[in-house]
Amino acid sequence: MKDENNIEHGKEMGYLDHLSELRNRLLWSALVFLIFFVIGFFIEDKIRNFFLSHVDFTLNLISPEEILWIIITIAFIVALIGTLPFLCVQLWLFVRPGLTKHEQRVSLIYIPAVFFLFIGGLAFGYFIFIEMILPFVLSLNNGMFDTIFTVERYFKFIFNITIPFAMFFELPLIVMFLTSLNIVTPQFLRKTRKYAYFILVVIGTMLSPPDFIVQFVVIIPLIILYEISITMSYTVYRKKQKKHQEYMNEN
Repeated sequence: MKDENNIEHGKEMGYLDHLSELRNRLLWSALVFLIFFVIGFFIEDKIRNFFLSHVDFTLNLISPEEILWIIITIAFIVALIGTLPFLCVQLWLFVRPGLTKHEQRVSLIYIPAVFFLFIGGLAFGYFIFIEMILPFVLSLNNGMFDTIFTVERYFKFIFNITIPFAMFFELPLIVMFLTSLNIVTPQFLRKTRKYAYFILVVIGTMLSPPDFIVQFVVIIPLIILYEISITMSYTVYRKKQKKHQEYMNEN
């Protein structure tokens, strides 16, 4: 009984140590987020001017809190982008002891991939917004009314398009990670493809104006991302099966 109690006590201490380590890494990530958030306050005017450089109409400020909301939101996005690689590194360091050397090298590649895919999603969403969604919305007026654009609504419009695309661009990596943990399989992704397509169509419709061409342009990249996710899942799954087979042959 005494030995069993010692074992249980050791396991409990081990769990507490892991939780303490995870908490410390998250606290460091929060500190980095705060630092980048402050940096965002100093560079938000340059980012705001970049967004404004692509519009040929006047934006109106209705209330003082609008500009404050924009400054805080841009600073938050800067902090999110800046903290993302650091957070990924901290999570990788946390799980590294439980990985083989090969798994450590492979999983390390995820870190820059997460960052660049997020940036790519933001850029793609902004391109779709500027080139297709905004011109379509402006064309609906057709000179019938005097259009007044408020600063807050314009930037909300941008963020509501770009942020979801940045998230969706992470889908292949998330699927690869879940496949490596045996949570999903390529067979499951293929089996549920029609349901996934339906969800993506609904999301694409919500992100874009009610125009078939614009919705088509928005939905197609989401479907392509899902198909890429299936391919990446199959690659990870096949490698795991191959390693498992080699292990069984050796034993």
